[in-house]
Amino acid sequence: MNLFISEAWAQAGGSSQGGGLLGLLPIVLIFVLFYFLLIRPQQKRQKQHKEMVNNLKKGDEVVTVGGTLGKITDVGENFVTLAITDSVEIKVQRHAVQTMMPKGTIKEA
Repeated sequence: MNLFISEAWAQAGGSSQGGGLLGLLPIVLIFVLFYFLLIRPQQKRQKQHKEMVNNLKKGDEVVTVGGTLGKITDVGENFVTLAITDSVEIKVQRHAVQTMMPKGTIKEA
């Protein structure tokens, strides 16, 4: 008889395996949550940006990643030419175009 040490009872072998799988459930749920809240929306945004960059055409008004507003005057394979004012044109990489603006945005700005 032990006064200071309580006796330990062993659990049956079958029930401990179920507890191991149950212990993985929170990890799986966290991964699923991250997928639907972080990974999937980012993939959708990347797909939309790629489609927008592939559909650029002459006359579109766009904003670059650096914040430059301009009208596309020439579209190349890797670069687009933007008219910032009547006498200033710059070339930027296609993927540097961040968003397309509605027609007439440049006149308002």
